[in-house]
Amino acid sequence: MEEPAVGECRVLSIQSHVVRGYVGNKAASFPLQVLGFEVDTINSVQFSNHTGYTHWKGQVLNAEELQEVYEGLKLNGVTQYDYVLTGYTRDASFLARVVDIIQELKRQNPRLVYVCDPVLGDKWNGEGSMYVPEELLPVYKDLVVPVADIITPNQFESELLTGRKIQTQQDAVQVMDMLHSLGPSTVVITSSELPASRGSDYLITLGSQRRVGEDGRMQTLRISLELPKVDAVFVGTGDLFAAMLLAWTHHHPNNFKLWLDLG
Repeated sequence: MEEPAVGECRVLSIQSHVVRGYVGNKAASFPLQVLGFEVDTINSVQFSNHTGYTHWKGQVLNAEELQEVYEGLKLNGVTQYDYVLTGYTRDASFLARVVDIIQELKRQNPRLVYVCDPVLGDKWNGEGSMYVPEELLPVYKDLVVPVADIITPNQFESELLTGRKIQTQQDAVQVMDMLHSLGPSTVVITSSELPASRGSDYLITLGSQRRVGEDGRMQTLRISLELPKVDAVFVGTGDLFAAMLLAWTHHHPNNFKLWLDLG
């Protein structure tokens, strides 16, 4: 069966919304729409600005509020999705209800692909810290990652999800294998602090994909990319990367390396 044409492809994006700035749904929706996808958005939070500012105000949605929005979609018969994309969330009940919704959507469409950016935290100057409540970590480990098809953690998030530190590329391979064992067929460590062969002005992105080959055997493809660093601080880059990975997954379903090159 052929993939649906891009214009017929529907994405449900469940991420943050901010009034000031371009993160979450504001970072992911527009590029997907430019590429021809139909995008429906549900906001996990509604903030005045992203949390990198000194101050921020707004609302955090919970499971009941998410379910009310989803029920409205169901009553109108508009829950036929090809992809689900999730990102920043702050409420554990909301995140658990997202899993229920994804499982229901996958029953409706077994070909649905769930792309999960497990937004938990990051490293600065070698020190990692979480920027979401700690109670979200077990929900990601036990509920979310097992139903995801593609996950895009950074190095710190990969370490949190597996409990294993990454100090070498071999460590990274083992961590990706551990994440595979939880459920996802594709794992991308979007950024790492591993030393690049091209010098300190480059960062390493690592990917691993498991799929059944033509001979019926499970095959694993590993990719390591060295990308030039930009001497600046940007927000929303992870949201944009996950959205672009989703897009190129659809356009080039059999070319994993090209996903990462274009993403």
